[in-house]
Amino acid sequence: MTGKVTVIMGSDRDLDFCREIGKYLKLLGVEYEFRVASAHKTPQKVLEILKELEAEKVVYITVAGRSNALSGFVDANTSKPVIACPPYAQKFSGADIYSSLRMPSGIGSTVTLEPEGAAIAAAKIFALDDKEMEQRVRDYQAEKRRGIETADEAVKKLK
Repeated sequence: MTGKVTVIMGSDRDLDFCREIGKYLKLLGVEYEFRVASAHKTPQKVLEILKELEAEKVVYITVAGRSNALSGFVDANTSKPVIACPPYAQKFSGADIYSSLRMPSGIGSTVTLEPEGAAIAAAKIFALDDKEMEQRVRDYQAEKRRGIETADEAVKKLK
């Protein structure tokens, strides 16, 4: 087994967004699970999840909007990779994204705003020592390139 992604969402209101991440993880052949825990409301629960998974090969994808303490809190309490994927909120005109971008010193979480990007980043981490995963990532990238080539051919024919 390559490992797994644990998607920790700050609230179950983020479930639809997390399902999008799951859709891409599934396409890439990455095992995943969803968990709910809040750095603000249930910090002990977050720590319990991290302790539970300490011995596993895991990449965390954290999903929290508004004030994203979850990503930094998870990163500060694990040696495993953390990918922050905050959902965009029209209500705040994107200003809430800054809480994912501006982290304190010593925090190494990465940030991507798209569910697909979070899934690809996680798959690439596993691909470092899993040749089958590396090939799935390469195949996924090739399919994306073919889509662009097909679109280019179609657009060239337009007048």
